[in-house]
Amino acid sequence: MNVPLLDLRAQHATIKDAVMAAVNSVIERQQFIMGPEVGQLEVAVAKLSQVKHAIGCASGTDAILLPLWSLDLQPGDEVIAPAFTFFATAGTIHNTGGTPVFVDIEPGTFNVSAEAIEAAITPRTRAIVVVHLFGQMAAMEKILAVAAKRGIPVIEDAAQAIGARRRMDGVWRAAGETGWAGTLSFFPSKNLGGWGDGGMILTQDDATAARMRSLRLHGGTRQYHHDEVGTNSRLDTLQAAVLLVKLPYLSGWSAARRAKSLAYSAEFGSVPGVIPPAVDPDNEHIFHQYTLRVPRRDALMEHLKARGIGCAVYYPLALHLQPCFEYLGYRPGSLPVTERAMAEVVSLPVYPELTEAQQEAVVGAVREFYGSTSGDDGHVAG
Repeated sequence: MNVPLLDLRAQHATIKDAVMAAVNSVIERQQFIMGPEVGQLEVAVAKLSQVKHAIGCASGTDAILLPLWSLDLQPGDEVIAPAFTFFATAGTIHNTGGTPVFVDIEPGTFNVSAEAIEAAITPRTRAIVVVHLFGQMAAMEKILAVAAKRGIPVIEDAAQAIGARRRMDGVWRAAGETGWAGTLSFFPSKNLGGWGDGGMILTQDDATAARMRSLRLHGGTRQYHHDEVGTNSRLDTLQAAVLLVKLPYLSGWSAARRAKSLAYSAEFGSVPGVIPPAVDPDNEHIFHQYTLRVPRRDALMEHLKARGIGCAVYYPLALHLQPCFEYLGYRPGSLPVTERAMAEVVSLPVYPELTEAQQEAVVGAVREFYGSTSGDDGHVAG
């Protein structure tokens, strides 16, 4: 049975008429730049993320870049970030003039360690970028406490975690809500994905929001008047229209991902050597990825691919070992928890439209590889 890692066509089939109507409405009006859908989406996402301001921009990368840019980083200024994440997290630090300082992760959640962040802080630290990896939030209460003692701004990279929540001091907080700035990505493969690139910046601070809105429009809020040199980073109206249609489905899609992940973990927990993803009990995980730790990972992937089952490694080469960051001086062994994850992780299909039969095929193939058989009738619980 063919089981793709992600099936966007299956999702589109469920909402095709509504999406096409929204897109055609934009086409008929011909207002492709900063049309009303952009503002409507900003209001809706701000409400979802429990923030005062949401500012649409051209990509998830720009959503990180613009807040960093606004810090006016100087040569030698350091920005702390995890090494186990997508390249944009560190590329934006470099491109805004900062020096990335990579730190290790927690072995269970794959999220950045608050203790590692604290140990990496120096008098040159200007910001901390926290990634909510694979769909669950990092321990923000610990990280914010570390940052607050030194007055360091925290940027929440929530590109993979829109709608994720964490219980902090007895209150549910949303991904992107508690930092100085939060960032979202609407890349097509995300839980809330557009038909191309798109991103959003989240903040509670009025002045920060105003500057983000200016920077995305060449540094000005009035046409042909520029208070500073910004850039062109607008969220297209067509993308906003697509996302507005999809947004009401997000909660249900996330619940479906959680249910399928729970069913996977119930099956894989009894397979020798296979470690299902850990969920912090204070988190509501949205499972952008379902990521196992496994022995003989590369051989398992060949086995799965031979049976038509999609799988992927996020991430095979951590940022501190990338050739472009060789100048920073990191070497194999610098971040041992991250490097172990590089060698062991594999992500499996977990999208909402995944059928029971498809999920059974995934479970069966993994069990087959490790010589493990199910103790029940072979059906995936869900």
